[in-house]
Amino acid sequence: MRIDGTPWRTIWPQPDGTVGILDQTVLPHRVVSLRLAGLLDAARAIADMQVRGAPLIGVTAAYGLALALRTGADDASLDHAIATLAATRPTAVNLRWALGRMRDQLLPLALSVRADAAWALAGAMAEEDVAVCSAIGDHGLALIEEIAHKKGRVNILTHCNAGWLATVDWGTATAPIYKAHDKGLDLHVLVDETRPRNQGAALTAFELGQHGVPHAVIVDNAGGHYMQRGEVDLVMVGTDRTTRQGDVCNKIGTYLKALAAHDNGVPFYVAAPSSSIDFALRDGLAEIPIEERHAQEVTHLTGATSEGTLATIRVTPAGSGARNPAFDVTPARLVSGLITERGLVGANEAALLSAFPDRL
Repeated sequence: MRIDGTPWRTIWPQPDGTVGILDQTVLPHRVVSLRLAGLLDAARAIADMQVRGAPLIGVTAAYGLALALRTGADDASLDHAIATLAATRPTAVNLRWALGRMRDQLLPLALSVRADAAWALAGAMAEEDVAVCSAIGDHGLALIEEIAHKKGRVNILTHCNAGWLATVDWGTATAPIYKAHDKGLDLHVLVDETRPRNQGAALTAFELGQHGVPHAVIVDNAGGHYMQRGEVDLVMVGTDRTTRQGDVCNKIGTYLKALAAHDNGVPFYVAAPSSSIDFALRDGLAEIPIEERHAQEVTHLTGATSEGTLATIRVTPAGSGARNPAFDVTPARLVSGLITERGLVGANEAALLSAFPDRL
């Protein structure tokens, strides 16, 4: 994808052997790249959400592990690095999926080749992520085309940021939108602001604007209003973890959008790369750990002043506490289907097992 016409990815290997990332905490007001030189840099980038989005977290962890092994590749060092990275974010399954895959492939290797093999594997995982997201875009495009053939303009609502900034490139829920736009379909996207970190207002709107996709940012509570009035044809969101029976854990507020969509007969689709599907879990509400983030994300807002500097302000009374669950769980019964790299899949155990027999 592009920023001001220049091709970008969210993460990339640098000639000096470090890793470059886009700092997503200052977007859309500034475009800043950062350098990850070691394990702690990668762990901090994930924990502080300089990189975020389940697929990108996984790839960043893979690169972080590769960087760590340059200073020690024995089993103890490998396990320490994995534990450090795994502790950064508890909900997105891609993190543990990526680290588990790295560990499985690196443990049988001689210590002398582990660091180079880890670097190569992290790069391969990044390229796989791009291919997976592109395939999700192709399969989701068919959904948009079907609506377009019936009524012309397609109005899509999305929540949080499941765009290229949440992956290495293309995005999950936005990949079909980009492909439909590039094909010349008439689209308009309603972008949930997605409090408290405003990933929709800050990141999805930034992406769509850079790509030329018509869009409008709406407050989180407005989605149901627009669905009631027939101004939403399709809801497309991402996922941080999907269980084997189709329950979807995604950014807080997704469940409310699914309820509104169900009540108004609006299709609700989840763009789900297979790396985000956790076949070890069945009941999302009972089994998925929900990350509780710092209260300051709720009590304060950060934005650009008229002079262009970034400023943080308090929006709640000084004595008020806050709770900040980062995710919620949408039951499978509210999900119209999953858009995966292998096609459209029902949000149920039989369909998922049929589509991904190799994950068992």
